[in-house]
Amino acid sequence: MQTAVMTDTNSGITVEEGRALGIFVLPMPVIIDKKDHLEGVDVTHTQLFEAIEAGIEVSSSQPSPGSLTDLWERILEGGFDEVIYIPMSSGLSGSCSAASALAEEYEGRVQVADNHRISVTLHDSVLDAQKMAQAGASALEIKSYLEEHAYESSIYIAVNSLDLLRKSGRVTPAAAAIATVMNLKPILTIQGGKLDSFAKARGVKHCMKKILEAAGEDIRTRFSQFPAERISIGAAGSFSHMEDELAWLAAVQEAFPDHPTFYGRLSCSIACHVSVDAIGLGISVLHE
Repeated sequence: MQTAVMTDTNSGITVEEGRALGIFVLPMPVIIDKKDHLEGVDVTHTQLFEAIEAGIEVSSSQPSPGSLTDLWERILEGGFDEVIYIPMSSGLSGSCSAASALAEEYEGRVQVADNHRISVTLHDSVLDAQKMAQAGASALEIKSYLEEHAYESSIYIAVNSLDLLRKSGRVTPAAAAIATVMNLKPILTIQGGKLDSFAKARGVKHCMKKILEAAGEDIRTRFSQFPAERISIGAAGSFSHMEDELAWLAAVQEAFPDHPTFYGRLSCSIACHVSVDAIGLGISVLHE
C-alpha cells in the first residue's frame, strides 16, 4: 500500500516545501478587502501584513469542498492507494469535520485525522505521518496514532494587537481598548485543540519570558517521561521583519538547548486573526 500524506498551509508547510518533502499541501483561503486569495498562490505574507497594517479588512475561510476532493482525486489517480489528510484542529475550525464528511464517499481510501493541532505542532504531526507512511503504515494506522497522541502537545501565543480579534468578536471593544492603553498583551494557549486565555503581560519581552517559562513547566511536568530528543520545540510568529524571527528562535534555542528546535512562520490564515508580530511557541512529542 502506498499512502500519501496531505495537510494544509496552516501546518506552516508551503506547497513548495511539501513538494520537496513528498507531502501534498492544500493552500488555505485568505480574504483581503472582500477578494478571495490562496496562501502562497496569489498572496504572500508580506502582502497580507501590508494589508493588515493599512487597516484593510482581512479574514480566513475554509477550503472549498471542490478543492479538497480535486486534490484527493489527483493523488489517488497518481499512483497512491490511499490518503491521510491532517488539517487544523476541529476545535479551531469546521474544516476538519467538513473534510471527514467528504471522505466518507471514498470508502476508506481517504482518512482524515483530527489531530487537535495547528501551526508548528501540526507541522510535527505531518512529518511524523510521513515517516510512518514511508515505513509502510496505512492511512488508518496513521490516523489512529495521530489521534491517540494528539494531546502530547502544547501551544502558547502572545498577540501584539487585539484589533483583529476585536473585529471578529473574540474580545470586546472595551477590553481591547484597556489592553492597548496599558500595553497589556494577552497570551493564549492551546492544550486541547481549542484556544483559551492563559495570561497577560506588559510588553513584548515579558510575553516572551512568560511563554518560555510556561513551556519549561510543561516539559518538566506534562512531558517529563519523554527524552529531550523526542520533545520538539517550535518557535513561531507573524513577524514582519526577519531579524525578529531570528531573535525569537535564538531565545528559544538558548532556553531549550537539549531539544530539537525550529522556526515556523504562522500561516496567512492564522495571521488574519492574530495580526502582525504575534509570538508563538509549540511543544510536540515526536513519534518514537
